[in-house]
Amino acid sequence: MRKSIDFCILLLSIVVLVSSCAQPIDQRRDLELLTSIENALVNVVTRSKPAIVSVFVRGIEGSQPQDRVGSGFIFRKEGYILTNHHVVRDPRFITVKLLDGSRFEAELIGTDLNTDVAVLKIERDEAFPVIPLADSSRVRVGQFAIAIGNPFQLNHTVTTGVVSGKSRSILQGGFGFIRYQDFIQTDAWINTGSSGGPLLNIRGEVIGINALIRRRDKSENTPAPAMAGAGFAIPINLVKTVGDQLIANGRVIRGYLGVFMREVKEGIRVRPGGTNTPAYLGGLRRNDIIYEYNGKKVKKSVDLQLLVAESQVGERSVIRVLRQGHERTFNVTIGELPPHLAGQPVEIKSVAWEMLGLSVRKLQTGDFERYTYLTNRDQGVIVERVKEQAPGYEAKIPNGALIVAINDHKVMDVRTFEALLQANQDAEELILNVKSSHGTERITVNLRK
Repeated sequence: MRKSIDFCILLLSIVVLVSSCAQPIDQRRDLELLTSIENALVNVVTRSKPAIVSVFVRGIEGSQPQDRVGSGFIFRKEGYILTNHHVVRDPRFITVKLLDGSRFEAELIGTDLNTDVAVLKIERDEAFPVIPLADSSRVRVGQFAIAIGNPFQLNHTVTTGVVSGKSRSILQGGFGFIRYQDFIQTDAWINTGSSGGPLLNIRGEVIGINALIRRRDKSENTPAPAMAGAGFAIPINLVKTVGDQLIANGRVIRGYLGVFMREVKEGIRVRPGGTNTPAYLGGLRRNDIIYEYNGKKVKKSVDLQLLVAESQVGERSVIRVLRQGHERTFNVTIGELPPHLAGQPVEIKSVAWEMLGLSVRKLQTGDFERYTYLTNRDQGVIVERVKEQAPGYEAKIPNGALIVAINDHKVMDVRTFEALLQANQDAEELILNVKSSHGTERITVNLRK
């Protein structure tokens, strides 16, 4: 009995001793864990800062000069910088400042109003530091997020938080152009001047470009229900696609279906925007519900928008719909997003517009990558817009068509195209050699009033 009592006392003493030692051990472990996390964040910031830039813009607002400040980051060692369109729009001069204080005059390579993405270029003999890009499709809600930017001209300000949400569409309509919205939401604070800076993961990879913050006020773009502290970034996969096209062409060429959309339980209910849209010509009709696009299920309008936008012009896309409860499949030839929906100006003070109702642009390097019917050996001009009821419209010349020749005279560029039209102003008709998704055609355009 005594031995049992002694054993119990000994066991109790061991438990008390272990318990008294456990708290300091756990504290040390907690401190080591927190220190490891802290060091990881510091290392990400230290590695990333040399490639993050401050952007200073002398722009125009109406007839008055206006200075703007934003952020950006170098993503190619040749000096290509990603930032926001709204930071660098309508610039007179753009200056970029690096972490080491060096300043460069930047060239605006191109901007894309639809996604609010822009690309700048700076130059020097040695390679620039860069930040690696993540795969934003693998971003998880709840993961760490690190925002670095130039708020209030406080260079390389760092804020941290988590990814609060994905696939956010928060901006209201009324733009007059299509706005592609697939924002990453974060509580990492984004202030005025942070726009264009990177949103990073714990590995130091860019998951998005910081674009805006919503707060409770009465301004047009921040309605009352929006709460303070919600920042939004453009996913880097979308940004990279846009950036690569801007570098190749100075502009973005997007696919176009031509439908109004509304999300419903089964998918996306659509209404073609006219009888000459790719959707209507491909067989889609009012109240069709699209549930699959080229083998991918679609539930959200933004998903369908982005899939169509990334399709090549002239591509035959397989679209599955529900029509009055029955499944139907259509092969729809994708068109090109019209310039006015891309927020681009269209040249209408031209001979081509006056005679044919056509606005054209030069054929650019890289166009053959976005148009299925073009090759890098083609020459001519691309049709950007067709005026309704004009001769070109009556002749059914489609948007995105390549005009190769007029009356068997080769069209080399916009200047020769205009000159050939000028020389035939008194003609009753013209024969245009055209390449489009319909193939190669000789189209007769009747010019008689």
